[in-house]
Amino acid sequence: MSKDALRLTIATPSRVWFDAVEIVSLRAEDASGSFGIRIGHADFVTQLTSSVVRWTGTDNVLRYCAVNGGVLLVSGGATVSIACREAIPGDSLEGLEAIVRSRHADEDEAARRARVDQMRLHARAVRQMLRYLRPRAGADGANPAGTGATL
Repeated sequence: MSKDALRLTIATPSRVWFDAVEIVSLRAEDASGSFGIRIGHADFVTQLTSSVVRWTGTDNVLRYCAVNGGVLLVSGGATVSIACREAIPGDSLEGLEAIVRSRHADEDEAARRARVDQMRLHARAVRQMLRYLRPRAGADGANPAGTGATL
């Protein structure tokens, strides 16, 4: 590792997206707003908002990663670690925006389908309960024994 570089790690519960990538600087966002990190930064912990983290690599290429909240930790002035629920990397903001919009549309559609399925299941359960609670008439059309009889 170069003394003039930070090491960046971005991980989700299911995958490590970037592991000890050498970077020059990083910008992220928490509840107080946007902030930057460079080599030698003081130790720091913050809760990220759902936003786009961007960094410049040692090759001077700007890279991006959309995060769904998370925790950012700077330690030793040389290591930046981000743990988040979801991460979507991208090489350009435009491409990343398209990917994020597509995923959100897919999630919305899946939620809509789940609601429809839940409503169907609920209706089926109500119909079954009504069938059980409402005795059927006998074959001759008379009420079954013990129902509808007067005292």
